[in-house]
Amino acid sequence: MRILLAGGGTAGHTSPLLATADALRRLDPDAEITCLGTPRGLENKVVPAAGYPLRLVPPVPLPRKPGKDLALVPNRLRAAVKAALEVVDEVRPDVIVGYGGYVSMPAYIAARRRRLPLVVHEQNALPGIANKVGARIADRVAVSFPDTPLRHAEYVGLPIRRMISTLDRPALRAEARAFFGLDPALPTLVVTGGSQGARRLNQAVSGAAAALGAAGVQVLHVIGPNGASDPSWSDPVPTGVPYVVVPFVERMDLALAAADVMVCRSGASSVVEAAATGVPAIFVPLPIGNGEQALNARPVVDAGGALLVEDASFTADYVADTVPALATDPERLARMGAAASGLVPRDADDRLARIIRDVAGAAR
Repeated sequence: MRILLAGGGTAGHTSPLLATADALRRLDPDAEITCLGTPRGLENKVVPAAGYPLRLVPPVPLPRKPGKDLALVPNRLRAAVKAALEVVDEVRPDVIVGYGGYVSMPAYIAARRRRLPLVVHEQNALPGIANKVGARIADRVAVSFPDTPLRHAEYVGLPIRRMISTLDRPALRAEARAFFGLDPALPTLVVTGGSQGARRLNQAVSGAAAALGAAGVQVLHVIGPNGASDPSWSDPVPTGVPYVVVPFVERMDLALAAADVMVCRSGASSVVEAAATGVPAIFVPLPIGNGEQALNARPVVDAGGALLVEDASFTADYVADTVPALATDPERLARMGAAASGLVPRDADDRLARIIRDVAGAAR
């Protein structure tokens, strides 16, 4: 079985792609898996590191407003489709799988032109343009959240890495906190803005360091690879309570295990990883885009497993007024964690892998 997985850009696309690739290998150890990305995305680092071959096509950004960039889309798309067809003709996949984003549209067109089976997976509760198009021609369409408005959608969940889907947080907590240089006994806040960091989160939480320290709440703060060089960043005031600042975390399982509560954006991966592992969260949706991040978080928030705060309202004062009381209330944290953990499937990687195998098998 030969499979071409198309997705890239940020961790929102690459993480489920790699989780699916690993599940396909477990399902069929002889499967030949090739990944398709663009030269500017995170996939250039994480896909080779995971041991999968990566082929590249030019990115085709789809502007949301009229302008010069919109006029350039047809030429860019033609070039990307040509490159995608070259990869398809070389790899000769039995099935193409797309995860949306810049790289998926050329892959979907290539699948149509070569009359190849297509599987689409949508990460967000509100689909993007590429997957709206792809869903119209796909053999199967899988989604991460119930009621996602895509034609023929099947709710399978979001594929997440096995190190997270099988995580036993209590068993790993002491090791995780030691790994990051944290106190094993103190209530712990973990802050992450995703693979690129988040200025608003960085400013608000570091600005509340004094209040967090006074309450005995330690912090693991993932500020993003460029966070420290951002002119708006200022180091948190020292309080005697650990406040660990790192640019990036390779072992997200350990970050989740260390956490009593988490502050993060509400991209699909952040929502599902926190919920699946029972980490109470404060979700701060990205204020740009089509509103998908707030929709991603809504089921967990409605169930009582998380709080939802608008970006403009997430300030140092909000953090100081809200987080210390929450982080030091183990009974409330336990209720939130239990409410979140039962909401999302942990085996979406295996479910999607079986769909892909079935589509490829039917085509053969």
